[in-house]
Amino acid sequence: MITIDLPDVETLVARLAADLRCYLDGRGIDDPRLLGIQTGGVWLAHRLHAAVGAGAPVGTLDISFHRDDLGRAGLNPAVRPSHLPWDLEGRHLVLVDDVLWTGRTVRAALNEIFDWGRPASVALAVLVAREGRELPVEPSALGARIDLPPRRMVKLRGPEPLRLEVVDAA
Repeated sequence: MITIDLPDVETLVARLAADLRCYLDGRGIDDPRLLGIQTGGVWLAHRLHAAVGAGAPVGTLDISFHRDDLGRAGLNPAVRPSHLPWDLEGRHLVLVDDVLWTGRTVRAALNEIFDWGRPASVALAVLVAREGRELPVEPSALGARIDLPPRRMVKLRGPEPLRLEVVDAA
């Protein structure tokens, strides 16, 4: 395990919140619904909630049943139900995740979201993005971009304190 040389997570969260607020303001979105992907995205969504002026509670999304590697990797042993405490129909959503790498997690999350209804828009807020996209997915708001060798991945550990680590890819 190697600790990556980045600003601390709280600095990145503040950067992400400022970038997200700018994105939302630029589009006239004043009542976003934050939706965190289990688990790191949920931790971050709660941190971003007040910073972006979201009034509604944070929703949680479990993408286990929409993963495209379900047949190879098997079911996540910690499947949790998705919880959307509001109707998403016609709402502006902010999908929050900790790390954007291939884009496949975001694709699975979008499938889960559309199982619940049809939002007006979905913005993507991520703490860290790295190279290696396999799908055309880019964040609307971002804490930091990092470069890592292909056989390494960055993980958000937490919930308290939140910290970033670089680990060997499985």
